[in-house]
Amino acid sequence: MKIAMVGQFPPHVGGVGVHIHTLSKKLVEQGHEVYVITYPHKEIKDIDGIHVIGTKGLNVPGVRGLMFKRNAKKALEKLLEKVGIDIIHGHYLFPAGAAAVEVGKKHGIKTYVTAHGSDMFELYKSQPLMRSTLKNVLKDADGVFAVSNALKHEIIATGVAGIADKTRISWNSVDVNKFSTNENDSFKNEYKLNDKPIVLFVGNLIKRKNVDSLLEAKKIANSDYYLVVVGDGPLFKKLTKKVEEENIRDVIFTGSRDDVENIIPSCDVLILPSFSESFGLVLIEALACGKPVIGSDVGGISEIINDNVGMLVNPNKISSIAKAVDTIVNDENLRGIFSMNARNRALDFSEVDIPYDEVRQ
Repeated sequence: MKIAMVGQFPPHVGGVGVHIHTLSKKLVEQGHEVYVITYPHKEIKDIDGIHVIGTKGLNVPGVRGLMFKRNAKKALEKLLEKVGIDIIHGHYLFPAGAAAVEVGKKHGIKTYVTAHGSDMFELYKSQPLMRSTLKNVLKDADGVFAVSNALKHEIIATGVAGIADKTRISWNSVDVNKFSTNENDSFKNEYKLNDKPIVLFVGNLIKRKNVDSLLEAKKIANSDYYLVVVGDGPLFKKLTKKVEEENIRDVIFTGSRDDVENIIPSCDVLILPSFSESFGLVLIEALACGKPVIGSDVGGISEIINDNVGMLVNPNKISSIAKAVDTIVNDENLRGIFSMNARNRALDFSEVDIPYDEVRQ
């Protein structure tokens, strides 16, 4: 079959891009033809047998999203002129999902959408003017996927007619060959981090990810560790300035990196203290690397972390975050137990689910 995906895709970084890449790669391996329409980027290219189409516009977060719905629709229409597409799949309800369902409905093509989290947890809740648009996407899609049970509940709570019957779970998955327990010292040596445990954060530097609380927790820590922050975003300058002005010791900002599979094995524990999170892909990547994890007791995070592999915290309480980090950093035996169980937990998320009824294995 010929399948068109719409949404974020490498070289753009982020969980949505990883999800689309993983699913598309699996489909190609099964003999299907996959086209991905994504945001503009100067380094767009086909990878792993996947045809990648970059749209026009500015590659500026925030601005690019405003233009993407229109440009993605144009790219989809142009693709349909050349190729007989059987399925359209929009990832993130708006703008990608909206573009997908409008074109799919116009041409009578089976169309699916995947909600990835902040489209429901943030956009739907905090911007009332967007609710009717998001509800229309959910109504017009032939099938709706959610990456966690928590997200599925949010979608059903919209009350869109028939939504419960056409919404199902489509978990994120992790490549356990790419993310493995094989350690090397290159990252530690690069930043000279060989003398203390490493607490690692990987993600976008936005308010929802709650990195500010990680810094506050570092200030009151009863343990000695490096806090390594991998990622970029609108809060990068503010957070680095905070570290400098408040003299918070042993905090390293690396900026955005495309080699997290080599960085995670160097850490002692990975933490994701988000205020909201539909899933938390980086958590299962860390588990695949045999690492303990700490995450907020919210959304899909609590569906990943159990007592065998890590700890859940209250993202609104700095003391809760600090205590969990101290507990794991100071207790080598506990770290060992969590590490021993981590890889097996990751294997629960290692299979790539093909969600379409037409392409069921």
